[in-house]
This record gives sequence, C-alpha cells and structure tokens, in this order.
Amino acid sequence: MKHLLRIVIVLFLMLTVGCKSAKTLTATDANLKLNTKQLLKENARQAANFKTLSAKVKTAYSQGDNSKSVAINLRMEKDKTIWLNGPFSAARLLITPEKVSFYNKLDNTFFEGDFKLLSDFLGTDLDFDKVQNLLLGEALFNLKEAHYVSSIYDDSYLVQPEDQNKLFELFYIINPTYFKIMSQQLSQPKEERLLEIDYVQYQDVSGQIIPEFIKINAVEASSETIIELEFKSVSLDENMNFPFKIPSGFEPIKFK
Repeated sequence: MKHLLRIVIVLFLMLTVGCKSAKTLTATDANLKLNTKQLLKENARQAANFKTLSAKVKTAYSQGDNSKSVAINLRMEKDKTIWLNGPFSAARLLITPEKVSFYNKLDNTFFEGDFKLLSDFLGTDLDFDKVQNLLLGEALFNLKEAHYVSSIYDDSYLVQPEDQNKLFELFYIINPTYFKIMSQQLSQPKEERLLEIDYVQYQDVSGQIIPEFIKINAVEASSETIIELEFKSVSLDENMNFPFKIPSGFEPIKFK
C-alpha cells in the first residue's frame, strides 16, 4: 500500500488549457424501467466520444492528518495518451498503453515502468484503458465481457456480475437519467480492502458527458486515502501536443 500511495500521489498530486462552456448535469426524468440489457446499452451510448481533451484539474489528497491540494494540467488523446503537468512544469507524467513515465525536477528523479504497483493494489490487472476509464466515468471492467444483473437501489440502478469473482466483489451504481456511472466499488473482504470511485457530478461539454467531480476512496484495514478531482475548463478536440523528455542526469526511482 505504501508503494501504491507513492504512485497515486505521482499520478494526481505532483503533476495544472482552452475552454468551452460546460453545463453541470442534474438528475431529472429518471427512467427506472430498463432491464439489464437495455441499461448497459444506454450506458455504452453515453461513453464520451472525442479525439483530444484538455482540462484543469483541482486535486485534493488526504490520509490521516496529512493533506495536500494542487492544480494540474491534464491532456488526453483518447485511447493513446494521458499527459499530466504540474505547476511550473516541475513534474510531468505520461501514460501510454505501453508504459508509465514520470520525472520530477524537484529531486532530479524519474520513473519508467508498467502498471504493476497499481495492479497489485487492485488485485487485478490494471492497464491504460482502466486508467482512462477511471478519469472518464467508464466502468473499470468491460461490461460486455461478463454477465451482469441489475436492481433498483436508492432510486438508481445497481449493477453487479451475475457471478462475483472469488477474489473481489464488484458493484456499479448507474444514474437513471443520463445512465453514467455514479459509483464503482471494488471490495476485497479477505484483504480488508475497498476501492470506491464516486462520480459526484458530471458536466456536458460540447454534447459529451464528462466527469466534473470525482472522489476516490481507498481503504486498507485501518488506513484510508481520499483523492478528489475537480475538472474545470474542459475542452475537446483541439490541436495539442504532449511534450515529454526525461532530462539527462536524472536518477531512476527505485521501489522495494
């Protein structure tokens, strides 16, 4: 878990561009009459469709008595690149389907590697698609690759695998108005672990439904980590680049 926290902080805290009008979505005209097949079809139809995305992300982190907040710049080329840049470009992160790369000018260090540390925490393979899905309000696990059942829970849809995995339990709560995921929860009772990702608010950006506020709660035994991401000034399909070059002389970060 200590290794995970280091990577999470790198991903979201040590890393701050065009803007189009965005409208916060509100829940109206709920439809609670869909069967599971219809519901998952509606959820798939709402998947964000764009070539590039940029945003300012206000990030807050807390664990016990420790807390920190920072603003980062996020750029994405869908299915290809996730790029994060910290204040004054002191730290920069590049995620591709092949690897994770990071450098920090504050201590002249860098990291290049795979998704193993986060995968160890989740208890399942983590890859580029899952990181992208987390940021866009999509299911971490492909909803077409297993059989799911649904029920009504607190005026929303509760979706879960028909046969839960022996290693972890997976739940999705889906909004009955615009059919985006409101919460996805991954529980590992034997390891006393819980990962809960809540999409507190969505926004309409040029006809695409994009998260506006995400709250991530990671629990292991008595340790709890909370990460909050607020997406501002979101713009889509603008020309952009993803500059990244590890400066010469930097030392590799080593994880035990």
